[in-house]
Amino acid sequence: MAASDRPSNIVDSNEREQRYNEFVALLTRHDLSIRRFVRSLLPSRDGVEDVVQETALECWRKFDDFATQNSGQADEFARWACVIARYKTLSWQRDQGRDRLVFRDSVMEVLAASALPQLDRLEEERRAMEGCLAKLGESQRQLVLSVHSPGQSVSSIAKQTGQKARRLYYQLNVLRASLQQCVEKQLQQGLRHG
Repeated sequence: MAASDRPSNIVDSNEREQRYNEFVALLTRHDLSIRRFVRSLLPSRDGVEDVVQETALECWRKFDDFATQNSGQADEFARWACVIARYKTLSWQRDQGRDRLVFRDSVMEVLAASALPQLDRLEEERRAMEGCLAKLGESQRQLVLSVHSPGQSVSSIAKQTGQKARRLYYQLNVLRASLQQCVEKQLQQGLRHG
């Protein structure tokens, strides 16, 4: 049976599933950027998860519009999602209006205007860090990431490997310095190549 002979509901279902997979991939890729953006707009961590979840739902509702207007420009997804996140944050703030730590709408607008241009820079830094981490050996990468992973620590790695924690902390400091140089070098190369 040719594709044109298939019932339209099967074609729609396949297209919908493909669109959903595309959406999930973009949302997963830019989740950290969206989360940072929302965090920059709120006076505390309270509400970040609620706003990010509401933003994801609204992005999915409007994803067809995004896909139509930005065909082939997946990098625009974070910027588009952050605009939605700004409005969801304002809505959340209004709902929390009795709380004294709520920013005024005008303050939110200023914060959003200053945070949006930073998205590209933060994404470049994230990519540079991933590239530099990929250059490390497995044990070095595990050591660096251990201090940022729940349930892991330098002391737990020391127990697992039989090494002294002091020696691992020294290695960690050397690796951090090396990563910083690597990231700075990659960012400078990125600036030279546009």
